[in-house]
Amino acid sequence: MAAEGEKGESGGKGFKVEDRRRFSPETGEPRPSVEKTDTPVDQGNDDVSRVESPEKKGEPHGQDIPEISFSTFIISLSTQALMHLGEVPNPLSGKVESDISVAKQMIDIIGLLREKTRGNLDQGEDKLVEDVLFDLRMRYVEAVKKR
Repeated sequence: MAAEGEKGESGGKGFKVEDRRRFSPETGEPRPSVEKTDTPVDQGNDDVSRVESPEKKGEPHGQDIPEISFSTFIISLSTQALMHLGEVPNPLSGKVESDISVAKQMIDIIGLLREKTRGNLDQGEDKLVEDVLFDLRMRYVEAVKKR
């Protein structure tokens, strides 16, 4: 491989490969030669931990976003299911809309998550998933009966 600025065998400009990983691939230990920079993601650096949040830049946002956790993720999915069941209004249009097939898919996704996370959740998370699934399934049955 040619160094940066040198011509390779094909006559074109070469390029330089630089290992910027924070950890040594051989030992897994942190590498002292790699220093952190504040290069934004859009300049080709894909380490999103260095991107400043809107709060740090002083950019206002409409509302506080809750911390991401498994429980908030499940509640988010259940809210989407409720919206598609016609139980809560669509936040974009403000109208109550119903799409039973999408609601069923959201309920099935939560059921899939329950199966895939079985044994890995704490007692509160496990109860939340069970309660949400029971409630959504009952509401789904009622919505199908109304059709």
